Amino acid sequence: MPRRPTDRRSPYQDLPAAAFWRSAMRTPDEETVAALYAPKFTITPQTPLMTAGSCFAQHMHRALSRAGWHVLQGEGMADLVGANLAREFGYDVYSARYGNIYTARQLRQLVEDALSDSPRPALVWERDGRFFDALRPGVEPDGLDTPDLVETARADHLAALRDVLQQAQLVVFTLGLTECWIDTATGLALPTAPGTVAGRYDPETVRFHNFTQAEVLADLRATRDLLRAHGLAARILLTVSPVPLTATASGGHVGSATSYSKSVLRAACGELQATDPDFDYFPAYEIITTSAAGGPYFARNGRDPHPDGVETVLGVFAMAHAGADAPMTAPANYHVDSAKTAEEIACEEILLEAFRK
Repeated sequence: MPRRPTDRRSPYQDLPAAAFWRSAMRTPDEETVAALYAPKFTITPQTPLMTAGSCFAQHMHRALSRAGWHVLQGEGMADLVGANLAREFGYDVYSARYGNIYTARQLRQLVEDALSDSPRPALVWERDGRFFDALRPGVEPDGLDTPDLVETARADHLAALRDVLQQAQLVVFTLGLTECWIDTATGLALPTAPGTVAGRYDPETVRFHNFTQAEVLADLRATRDLLRAHGLAARILLTVSPVPLTATASGGHVGSATSYSKSVLRAACGELQATDPDFDYFPAYEIITTSAAGGPYFARNGRDPHPDGVETVLGVFAMAHAGADAPMTAPANYHVDSAKTAEEIACEEILLEAFRK
């Protein structure tokens, strides 16, 4: 059948301003910024959300909660002990007390244990006679008295997380790293190397691993499949943390390692967004790191996101899901580059800076 003639001289003819670098990036306006995110999922401030991920995800959790969105909280303590103390012990940081989840493998194994009738035993680290859950070492800053208490605390945590997963309609997950340390005896991905928070580094018991795009895709799809196997309908909104690596164990330069890690994660998100109806992608990475929305938005150290960038990220999210009449901005006391503040972001990775020569 002969092709019908067209008046279009090029497939790029009459595309919107957001499709062209010069118009979209040089002087971004409200229209081009809004075009950064065309959500696949219909959610509202009333939709039950679960938040998880790397350190940057704490910004999303806190601002969504303060703006009145229905952010699930399975292990909240702020009303009992105050917000500052609660956060110090890992409460009210995310939807449950799992701490930072930097990799897709960590999320997969956490969901496996939360939904299992016989989860894996706790992996316990020791420091100065105190004991820590190696899969969330930062939630008990001073550790616990015995390994048995770590096991009990983990069982309670997994039960609370199961309740959150059963309620959630959307999981907002921020991918942070591809570099990871694996416990050789169990195969478990760790949030940080032993010896950073607790435990002792021994190359016979832990190995370094840098995940590939194929592995990230497999882990994210496996997490979704676990939810479906248990009759849970939550879909997954992915983001990529814009925060560069603090340090790399890859043997290369930290700048190149950061580029690899973020590229792999962003490519995995893009593939899932394009091919899988259960996944979507929110461009927090692009908003912070490029000029697409007036950035880049980094503090003076070149690593932490600037409050203006955080506000822009949250505004784009709110505008897409709640409309222009329901803006959401970062709290006025968001001072992410302050060394000591009640709003400080809890992040095991930043502790690696202490080992710099």
